[in-house]
Amino acid sequence: MTELVSGASDSDLGAYPTGTSDRSGHQTLKPHAAHWGAFDAVVRDGRVVGVRPFARDPFPGSLIDAVPDVVHAACRVDRAYVRRGWLEGKRAGHLRGGDPFVPVPADRVVRLIAEQVARVRAEVGHEAIFGGSYGWSSAGRFHHARSQLHRFLGLGGGFTAQLNAYSYAAGQALMPHVLGTTEVLLGRVTDWNAIGQHAKLMLCLGGLPLKNGLVTSGGAGATEYTQHFRRAAEAGVRFLNVSPYRADMPDWLNAEWVPIRPGTDTALLLAIAHWMVAEGREDHAFLASHCVGWDKLRAYVMGESDGLAKTPAWAADITGIAADRIIAIARAITAQPTMLTSTWSLQRADYGEQPWWMLTAIAAMLGTIGKPGLGVGFGYGSVNGMGNPRRDYPSFSMPATRNPVGRYIPVARITEMLENPGGSLSYNGREVPLPDTRIIWWSGGNPFHHHQDLNRLLRAWARAETMIVQEPWWTAAARHADIVLPATTTLERNDIASSGRDRFLRAMHQAIAPVGQARNDHDWLADIAEELGYRDRFTEQRDEDAWLRHLFERWRQACARQGVETPDFDSFWAQGYWEAPPPPPEEAYTQFAEFHADPAEHPLDTPSGKVELFSATVAGFGYDDAPGHPVWIPQREWLGAEPAKRFPLHLLSFQPATRLHGQLDPGRVAAADKIAGREPLLMHPEDAAARGLRDGEILKVFNDRGACLAGLRFDDRLLRGVVMMATGAWFDPLQPGMPGSLCVHGNCNVLTADIGTSRLGQGPSAQSCLVEVERFSEALPLVRAHRPPPILEILEGLEPNPR
Repeated sequence: MTELVSGASDSDLGAYPTGTSDRSGHQTLKPHAAHWGAFDAVVRDGRVVGVRPFARDPFPGSLIDAVPDVVHAACRVDRAYVRRGWLEGKRAGHLRGGDPFVPVPADRVVRLIAEQVARVRAEVGHEAIFGGSYGWSSAGRFHHARSQLHRFLGLGGGFTAQLNAYSYAAGQALMPHVLGTTEVLLGRVTDWNAIGQHAKLMLCLGGLPLKNGLVTSGGAGATEYTQHFRRAAEAGVRFLNVSPYRADMPDWLNAEWVPIRPGTDTALLLAIAHWMVAEGREDHAFLASHCVGWDKLRAYVMGESDGLAKTPAWAADITGIAADRIIAIARAITAQPTMLTSTWSLQRADYGEQPWWMLTAIAAMLGTIGKPGLGVGFGYGSVNGMGNPRRDYPSFSMPATRNPVGRYIPVARITEMLENPGGSLSYNGREVPLPDTRIIWWSGGNPFHHHQDLNRLLRAWARAETMIVQEPWWTAAARHADIVLPATTTLERNDIASSGRDRFLRAMHQAIAPVGQARNDHDWLADIAEELGYRDRFTEQRDEDAWLRHLFERWRQACARQGVETPDFDSFWAQGYWEAPPPPPEEAYTQFAEFHADPAEHPLDTPSGKVELFSATVAGFGYDDAPGHPVWIPQREWLGAEPAKRFPLHLLSFQPATRLHGQLDPGRVAAADKIAGREPLLMHPEDAAARGLRDGEILKVFNDRGACLAGLRFDDRLLRGVVMMATGAWFDPLQPGMPGSLCVHGNCNVLTADIGTSRLGQGPSAQSCLVEVERFSEALPLVRAHRPPPILEILEGLEPNPR
């Protein structure tokens, strides 16, 4: 049960309806929502002192416990700041992260930003402004940071944007070529009702991690992920967990664990395909009527095109799975109705497109794509809401704003953009020009959390002239900025939370006044737009309340066109939420069902209208790292590679259970999981014993890219040779501003490689990472990640240099 407030019991809090105060007038409950769940904020004397889970959520998570800590954290940005070196003219070519900051009055910093934006647009062009703003930011849709910043930059003439998402970028590029849509990894995939009614086996690459089901972009009123696949198990579905980590499925599923070397799933799938062909188990009719390119893929699987048959014995040497067990898996999935899935994380690796393409090919060979409760889907174990039974309702969001210059980079290619101005990179069949970036503007995200090879990023980051960050906390992004605008947290403003994977629309009532001089992104941007001459176009002469009412009415009208009844705004706001009823079990949904029934009448949105096991389009790109059908390409770093002799441990960087990415890291939940304030590293006890290491020791984790500290935690559920660290510990270099400095807190992205998955997808290859560890025997450095950077209160006589 979520801890509430010291001295306040459930019954005490339950006596006061949402939004009312206690008898003394000091305590109120404010309905709110975040990506990690809906809740009531408990407010006393102007501070958030606790939380109460949303009454309609059957399985609220513990992450909401950290809310009071982070809202009132010591690392809040209390006012506007400018880096001293930037004021002194140390801009392009200057390493960030080590300079102190100077407080600057809000009106002055607004003018500074407007002057820089106007100058760069005039001298270089609109594309020289990189509107990053990548991250989960707020669950609220009006104050969604990316939407606000892109609206501001788009109305001002344009900017360079990012395309796709770190979570599944390779899949976003690939799947339209294969299945004609990204809905198979993003949208309304085959639901758990259908799986429970029709499947007998579910083959899960990467498992179904429980922790991932606690979060949803846009938040969720009901954390229903766990109960749905529990019901499928109770209905008789058996689960295969193909993962290096047994705990990627809960014990109560009684799943069969198939430990596999990281990065070798494609080899396993090719061997399964080989056995199916050799035994005559492929669905010839489906492959002929619903697919194209089977002849080419079959020739590769059987070794006819390259002289290497992809047999179970061949795959055994690569995957570490015995040949007879590979055959047993192949026999099991062909002998009973089987659903195939993979977590998003599987494609965040070198050549990450290949296992997803081959998994789709196995589903095609089984003839199950579009068959009730069967086929293939991606992301069931990656986020709450994937596979939840639901109906499609209109989404609540800000209207999109056109980017007049139409420039973009693939989401994970920031460093390459900064390193190669005026160059280009290959992406999905086109050459993407790289801008001469002068301004980086980030709001609602933190590239020093989600990007790889942070030491390389630090060096590239220095190439721009000005970095502007809108941020509530002194994250690494803020510490490496030139201008920092203090942003409100969601508890300091009103909004409405919505997710396409959830049945609820939730009111987010402002709980407290803004901390310090923090302001919401919309108000900051409106003032800068005024300096640039387009405030009214940006705001449309609406304040926060008017925007919320306007957006709600748009949503309400869209619902009415679908025959969905909704309340008026005031009734919704007073109630605190709107709930759509769940569909009955008989409405079980299977993706591609119409295509399965009649591929001619309901073709896929591919060139052939069919499943493309061989894509002439992709083949035409001429990429050796992503040819026209799925292939086995060894990762650059894996346990069968030459570098494994120097760095013999494969590090998997996973999403944490104690925070959302880097969010909530200053809170009590994340702190309780750390070892001497460092992020834990999970290691098999036998791997530790071979190095003479003890549970709980502080280790140095390192490779040629960098090093960080970590606390050792034994875990015998891991495959030998594999270690794991959660992402999201705030980057804390021992020597700020110095690339290569030891991260004393445990940010594993100083270790991961910044290489695109392939020229097709250019996604992040965050899991292709080999490391070694050793005991850290020096005095433990202080962790400063959650403290403000050095501040100079007054800088006498120094006027900002506009150039």
